[in-house]
Amino acid sequence: MTSFLRSDRSKPVAVWLFVVAALVLAMVIVGGATRLTDSGLSITEWKPVTGAVPPMSDQAWQAEFERYKQIPQYAQINRGMSLSAFKSIYWWEWGHRFLGRLTGLVFFVPFVWFAVRREIPRRLFWRLAGIFVLGGLQGAVGWWMVASGLSERVSVAPERLMVHLGLAFALLVALLWTAFDAWSGAARQTLPSPWGRRAVGLMGLIYLQILLGALVAGNDAGLVYNDFPLMNGRLVPDDYAGAGLWATLAHSQGAVQLHHRLGAYVLTGVALAIGWAAWRSNYLARETKLLGVAVAGAVVLQAMLGIATLMMRAPLALSIVHQLAAALVLGLATAFAWRTRRI
Repeated sequence: MTSFLRSDRSKPVAVWLFVVAALVLAMVIVGGATRLTDSGLSITEWKPVTGAVPPMSDQAWQAEFERYKQIPQYAQINRGMSLSAFKSIYWWEWGHRFLGRLTGLVFFVPFVWFAVRREIPRRLFWRLAGIFVLGGLQGAVGWWMVASGLSERVSVAPERLMVHLGLAFALLVALLWTAFDAWSGAARQTLPSPWGRRAVGLMGLIYLQILLGALVAGNDAGLVYNDFPLMNGRLVPDDYAGAGLWATLAHSQGAVQLHHRLGAYVLTGVALAIGWAAWRSNYLARETKLLGVAVAGAVVLQAMLGIATLMMRAPLALSIVHQLAAALVLGLATAFAWRTRRI
């Protein structure tokens, strides 16, 4: 099939991929709001097709509410909740799932259309197919995450939240990188310098920091140790160690917040060093230098936003902005890494 596809570039394909990336970003933001409002367990069944239709009658709403009443979150936290209050959390989760379905549709239909019209660059066809598979896997991982909070927990498992968010950001990076490739065509010459490795390494650090942030979110660790730079007056929090290594790494509020702080210090230092070196480099084009400086500046601003979010005990609006900024930082780093590999 790939032999029938165009071999170099397609700006319409690039625009389509940027649109899909924007939808993935919207899913990340709505997903963050869903978690922050404790809405993620309001839909207790996974119906990939029929679940696209919300309850349309009072009887249907009551049936959904009764299913929610069977899980620990209702029994231990929301007992006595009114149907009206249930609807408010239901719509957040339904909106998040609806965006997932819409994103899949916006990806799949144009993919078939462009393939039939031979608009997809040959070298990108199988990569796009892989992105589609990854998107389908993301839906399954989302349900795997939700399922962890339906029987014994009152919230989803933090490590599953980390995997779910990590896949979303991996999709975002793959879409952006492929869109850049589709817009500009195959590289005519690669840059003979270590800058490609440095920029990809910076991307990796940003991605790791996002994963550490997901563990903070999954443990509600932004609600504790709200002083800075110390943690309740100490360098290491009193409750750092959990009952074993995994409990410490994934489930200790003090530990996950400390790791996220340490990650921010390392990332900020590395980003500033790379941004400064990029600006002074004789090998990089001016636009590439500007991207390197932009990444460094965005990392610093994100760190400041993270401190403010922590010290204000993670208010909804600021927490959403912090997550949005993380996506924008990773997007800039992706553009920088992509650009460093070309002349």
